[in-house]
Amino acid sequence: MKKTLGTMMVAVAVVLLTATFSFAEYAAAGAVNFPYFQLGCLIVGGLIIVSLKRKYEKMHLGEVVGAFALYTILMALFTNPVIEAVKTIVS
Repeated sequence: MKKTLGTMMVAVAVVLLTATFSFAEYAAAGAVNFPYFQLGCLIVGGLIIVSLKRKYEKMHLGEVVGAFALYTILMALFTNPVIEAVKTIVS
């Protein structure tokens, strides 16, 4: 039961972080320039993280959620709106 509950909590965190990424990118770039590739990579990474949590019992919930949160930030950094904002700030 504990293993299933931990896996469900990780799955909920993955869905919430992915939804937050999607909403922020849609608000920043609009529907025309939405980064579908990064969203796909985020979904695949979330599936891998959840399956690793299910397989290895010694992974703590905070570690898994933290790792996926950092992965989400990394994916967001390499989208077109963020790169354009950095270009504007630098120049």
